[in-house]
Amino acid sequence: MNGSWLQRGKAWWCAGLLCLFLAACATPPKTGGDNTAQGFERSGRFALSVNYFDGKQDAVQGGFVWRDTGQALELDLLNPLGNTLARVQVEPGQATLIRSNGATEQAAHPDALVEQVLGSPIPVGGLRDWLQGRTGDASVQGLENNSNGQPQLFSQNGWRVQLLRYDTYGPTLLQMNRNDTNRTISVRLVVNGG
Repeated sequence: MNGSWLQRGKAWWCAGLLCLFLAACATPPKTGGDNTAQGFERSGRFALSVNYFDGKQDAVQGGFVWRDTGQALELDLLNPLGNTLARVQVEPGQATLIRSNGATEQAAHPDALVEQVLGSPIPVGGLRDWLQGRTGDASVQGLENNSNGQPQLFSQNGWRVQLLRYDTYGPTLLQMNRNDTNRTISVRLVVNGG
């Protein structure tokens, strides 16, 4: 194994992780840039870093395009040059990760796909609510609202979540941090529009 292959493998791991974070909701809400009865589209940038307690680091950044028809979700992850790294498709009862080389992985639910791809469970179900500026049904600790009464800072399912710079459809800056047994994970999403 050469170092270049290993670095690409780490980048794919990080990209796969982010894909699964963004695709956490099997039926996304009908809000966003193109807010129509048929669904919506949002786009922006992402940055993901994973710091292991042994000193190793993985990081990846790029763009994303989220398309929702109301029945299905399609998420494209793009490298900084605009090329597609991976696509996630979520339909009722099925979540699929398609890598740029054509390799696919499938599971019945995005949480199951996360565990399958990464080898360890990471709860991601809250993202659907977070993208809409809500905390959802799961237990929340340390909730702080902004001056408009919108959730701004809280902890939920092991994540410390910041939702900032709201527009009509939800926060346009999301910062999520998680400390696991052997690593810390940081995800930053900046929504540019629809």
